[in-house]
Amino acid sequence: MLQSRRNISNFSSLNFFQKESLPTNTIIKFVPSGTAYIVERMGKFHKVLQPGLAFLYPFIDKIKYVKSLKEMAIEIPSQSAITSDNVTLEMDGVLYIKIFNPEKASYGVEDAEFAISQLAQTTMRSEIGQLTLDHVLKERQSLNNNINISINEASKEWGIKCLRYEIRDIHPPQNVLQAMHRQVSAERSKRAEILESEGQRQSAINIAEGSKISSILNSEAIKMENINKASGEAEAILLRAKATSEGIRQIAKAIQETPGGSDAVALQVAEQYINAFSKLAKESNTLVIPASLGDMSSWVASGLSIYNGISGSLNPKQSAEKLLNQLDHKKTTKNVNDNSIENNQFQNNDQQNIQ
Repeated sequence: MLQSRRNISNFSSLNFFQKESLPTNTIIKFVPSGTAYIVERMGKFHKVLQPGLAFLYPFIDKIKYVKSLKEMAIEIPSQSAITSDNVTLEMDGVLYIKIFNPEKASYGVEDAEFAISQLAQTTMRSEIGQLTLDHVLKERQSLNNNINISINEASKEWGIKCLRYEIRDIHPPQNVLQAMHRQVSAERSKRAEILESEGQRQSAINIAEGSKISSILNSEAIKMENINKASGEAEAILLRAKATSEGIRQIAKAIQETPGGSDAVALQVAEQYINAFSKLAKESNTLVIPASLGDMSSWVASGLSIYNGISGSLNPKQSAEKLLNQLDHKKTTKNVNDNSIENNQFQNNDQQNIQ
């Protein structure tokens, strides 16, 4: 019962061309807002009563039609349509219209509701036949506009204007739906794989860029480290050279300012020369003997020539003879002292034996 009431309500709301009981001629009439009365005088169209107060002649004037000037919706029933790629679709829609000329709407067409409904169906079939299934699904708004324009061109003589047409539902065949679902799934899988590959590609690029920057930074660090080491070593060499030169300068100054300093240096050089040969004899099986070994003064002179070659202040031969005399003097003094000690020991032993 509730469903039947709904159907009656929908029918009353959508079907505004339905025949109603016409108002009678009471000479004075009040026309409701949004409504137009079509008046015939002696069976011929006379005028259209607009909303408000109106006066009619009795007996000769008759209200023949009552038209609503409001925007109305007409439900277009479901119908089959074939697309350009031979796919059968079940479609329905809603048509929104408005009467702008009550006289043409009353006398221009016999059954305006049936006529506009059929016109909407045929126009929809014609427009869908020009499109493929993909275009129908993607360009629904464009399809609605084309249907609306086609209906307005045909219904102009009926005094009715189509405000808009809306496709409500599109039902493709079951096999087409399954193919569309598979296509959507494949497209989504493709996008997912593309996004995953792009992510892996970007990750590899980022890793490579990081490795590149890390290598550059490491090489820069090694370069700076080597530069710092080289700078440190160069500074150390300069400091050692300065210290050595200063030491040599101080030694030279001390030798020049100290009496007998040159002789002491010459003596030290000769001793180091002789000690070098003694170390060489101890550390190696091969013994290098100077050719002038029998001439001790020449041997010492060769040692002194090292010093004299730099200073040039002494004659190597004279310095060697002077050095040998000093060594002989030291040796003689040592022998005398040793003989005196031995004589004293013998005298002490003789005195002990006599006692």
